[in-house]
Parts: sequence; C-alpha cells; structure tokens
Amino acid sequence: MSEKRNQEAVIKEPTRRQAIIGAAVTVGALALGSRNAWAQSGEEISHSCAAIQQEVIFKASRKRVYDALTETKQFDKVVQLSEAMKGGMPPGAAPTNISREVGGAFMLFGGYVSGRHIELVPNERIVQAWRPQSWKPGVYSIVKFELADEGAGTKLVLDHTGFPDGTAEHLAGGWKVNYWEPLEKYLR
Repeated sequence: MSEKRNQEAVIKEPTRRQAIIGAAVTVGALALGSRNAWAQSGEEISHSCAAIQQEVIFKASRKRVYDALTETKQFDKVVQLSEAMKGGMPPGAAPTNISREVGGAFMLFGGYVSGRHIELVPNERIVQAWRPQSWKPGVYSIVKFELADEGAGTKLVLDHTGFPDGTAEHLAGGWKVNYWEPLEKYLR
C-alpha cells in the first residue's frame, strides 16, 4: 500500500511559515536529543531516530477529511467517538478548540493533546507541532497529514517524527484508535 512519492524542493526567501517550521523543528530536535544517541567519538550526529508512518483510506473527499481534522465542531465529534473518550470527558477537561490559521493553536481530547499549526494547505496537507500533556514541558513532535485522491476516496499519509524515545508503539496505537477509527465512523 505504500507508494514512493516524488518530492520537490523549492528555494525561496524565508516566509513567516518557514520561520515557524524552522523554529519548531529546532525546538523539537533540541528537546528530544538523547545523550545516549550521540556517537562516542564526539561526532555531533544522532544515531537514533524513530518515526511513525501510517496510511489510511477514507471513503470521503479530501475536503471532508481536511475539514474534519481542522474544524473544531467536526473534530470534537471525532474525539467523542475515540477510544480515549469512551468513558466521557473528564470533569474540568478543556473543550476541543482548533484554530484554522498557520501558527494557531489547537487543543484536543479534553486538553490532553495540544500544539500549533505549522503549515495548512487546504485539502492537501496539515503540519503540526504536536504534544500530549504527559510529555515534559516544551517537548513537541512534528505531525504531518498528507491527503491525496484514492479512487472516490482519500488516502491520508501520516508522518510523525521527533517524539521521545520509547513512545513510538504507544503513539502508533493511539493514532489508530483515537484518530483513524473514529474518523472513519464520523465520515460515513
């Protein structure tokens, strides 16, 4: 199901969006660097990097999938169908809140997940500085959702990088039960 995709590099003067992306990547890299990952010879190269890539097909248009991930009222319905919220919203939990602006904040799952939008390309791509509440303050990962036509539906490719060591398995399972399964139910 995995396909190789061509990537193009465009060089231009830095925009506000590029500055935000650069800052988020730098903060993530600095915050997530593992002392044990550095080479013993003194090289300044990390030798460990975990990443999650998942592909999901939805029987809905790219616009419907994009809107469900970026509109507060729609994503709140997805949250309510998620495994994380099976027991209901905990007392005092923050409501779902999603800015639709680059640089804008989002808060999901009763405030457990939060972050900022680094890049928003309607119906094509969402890039976020993303973190759960359980991580150390200031630690963010980078989450990218790529949307492409797949027959009459949409293929969503998730790339999640820059998360703390030892969290990959938990995060990979969480994407399935808290995003993909409830999103599929919501889009029916």
